[in-house]
Amino acid sequence: MTRQEATEHVKAAATAIGFDAVGIAEAVPLVDPIQRYQAWIEQGRHGMLGWMERNLDKRQDVSQILPEARSVIVVAKNYFTPYEHSVDQPGKISRYAWGDDYHDVLTPMLDALSAKVEAAVPGSTTRRYVDTGPVMEKAWAVRAGLGWQGKHSNVLRRDIGSWFFLGVVITTADLVADAPMEDFCGTCTACLDACPTQAIVEPYVVDSRKCLSYWTIEVKPEHPLPAEIAKDLDGWLYGCDVCQDVCPWNRFQAPTTEPRFQPREQVTNMDPQSVVTLSPEQFADRFKGSPMKRAKLAGLQRTAAALLQNDSNAPKEGS
Repeated sequence: MTRQEATEHVKAAATAIGFDAVGIAEAVPLVDPIQRYQAWIEQGRHGMLGWMERNLDKRQDVSQILPEARSVIVVAKNYFTPYEHSVDQPGKISRYAWGDDYHDVLTPMLDALSAKVEAAVPGSTTRRYVDTGPVMEKAWAVRAGLGWQGKHSNVLRRDIGSWFFLGVVITTADLVADAPMEDFCGTCTACLDACPTQAIVEPYVVDSRKCLSYWTIEVKPEHPLPAEIAKDLDGWLYGCDVCQDVCPWNRFQAPTTEPRFQPREQVTNMDPQSVVTLSPEQFADRFKGSPMKRAKLAGLQRTAAALLQNDSNAPKEGS
């Protein structure tokens, strides 16, 4: 088949497999994105995530991952479900972690897409990633026209907002690239204004060291929460969705078609007291196949303890 036919075949396959959007970029090195990334690293805004300093050559040039790479296919999978947090209960869980681990859901879908690419372009090879290697998924999504990078740093689309996971297939197949999408954030600063810890230090720039998701998910349990973070948890036990909750583009979000992203037992909050008393066995059973296992039991208990402390220090009604 022709290059155009192969491209159309791959895009149709992505949709048939269950992805909600697909874009294609030419696999030429990222220049401006890697310069911004390096400046961000040099400013220390990645905090204790030392792994982000490594493999800059692969982050810039995917041919360092797959020699002779010609195209980067980027796909999106909507995870939005029409549930909300319990407003009167602390222990909020980030929406992306309500259901099953997205790695477990997207990986076989990407494997299926890779097989379709290799069938459409005989002799081609592929490598797929879902937040599992030195690939700048958001930069490639922007280049592939999948969406634009919002001021909160998440990728946005006008049809499914920002509530979606990204997957990437790097391939030696020469496919037709898409044009980048216009930035539709305009003059809006809702995400900057609403961030509980002012972690969005300027449009499009997040300082991890101030970010609740960084502290409640990524930082190893042996590191205590800084006082300024602990007092401004805003009820969050795992992650933080404030910048996405207030984004006007998320008002148009349609529910996901993936049942595995539905909240387990409709749980969107967890009582912090129940978390601090969890045993390792209970933790393993409760969070099997969940993204929340990433924080480890000690990490969740660190945050839960801070939430309980905040609650004990809060002014009581009538005081």
